[in-house]
Amino acid sequence: MKNQEKAEWILRIGIFGSFLGHGIFALGIKQNWIPYFTSIGLTESFATTALPIIGTMDIIVACLALISPFKIVLIWASVWGFLTALIRPVAGEPIWDFVERWANWAAPLALLTLQGFPKRWNDLIKK
Repeated sequence: MKNQEKAEWILRIGIFGSFLGHGIFALGIKQNWIPYFTSIGLTESFATTALPIIGTMDIIVACLALISPFKIVLIWASVWGFLTALIRPVAGEPIWDFVERWANWAAPLALLTLQGFPKRWNDLIKK
C-alpha cells in the first residue's frame, strides 16, 4: 500500500470516528448542545427534534467516509464540521473550543485534497 493510500485510510478512519461519536451523542439528544441552537434563535423544542435527525445524518456521513468517501460527502463533512465548531464561540464558549475542533473539518478537507477537488458536477459523486 502506498503512503497516499495509507494516509487516506487514516483520514477515513478519523472522519468515521468523529462523525460516529457526534452522531451517537446527537441521537441521544445531548443536553449540552441545545444552547448551540438557542444561541442562533432556534427553540429548545426545535433542537430536541433536530438532534436525532442530525445524529442520523452524522452516522451516515461516518459510514460513507469509511466505506465510500464520495467528494460530496467530504465537502459536507468539512462544511458541517466547520460550522459545528464555529457555533461554540457564537454560543459564548471560548474561541479555543473552536480551535480544538479544527480536526473535525480539517480531516475531511485533507482527504478531499488528496482525492482531488471536484471540477465538474459529476465529480461530486466520485471517490
